[in-house]
Amino acid sequence: MAEFEVVRSAVVTAEPARVHGLINDFHKWVEWSPWEDLDPQLQRSYSGADSGIGARYAWSGNRKAGAGSMEIIGSADREIGVRLEFLKPMKATNMVTFTLDPVETGTEVTWRMTGRQTGLMGVIGKFIPMDKFVGRDFEKGLARLQQAAMTETA
Repeated sequence: MAEFEVVRSAVVTAEPARVHGLINDFHKWVEWSPWEDLDPQLQRSYSGADSGIGARYAWSGNRKAGAGSMEIIGSADREIGVRLEFLKPMKATNMVTFTLDPVETGTEVTWRMTGRQTGLMGVIGKFIPMDKFVGRDFEKGLARLQQAAMTETA
């Protein structure tokens, strides 16, 4: 087993409360998630709380999108914690944390995912770090989060 961590940060030109609202509500992820365009027929379901702790989101899609679920397990002004469970194409459970730090030009958002690579992914991870699999997706998501925050402002 190989533990991994993928981290990306960007400054979003919006106040922390606006950015927090886009992350803390899974219904709003369709506006900025980097994976939303992997499958135009993606099936989504929401359960639990509308937002914040206890909010759940599940998806099922084509081979690229796979299937899984997320649950917000922590929500404070400057940090949101999410348990991410993949069912397809491979099973995995990872922890995701969004940290929101106020800066002069808006909010510095740090997106962090940690977990363990097991089975086939553990073998692949010895040669190709997890960062190569999702690092660019995080960058794309942070850029889309910026766009969504600007749209919310308008």
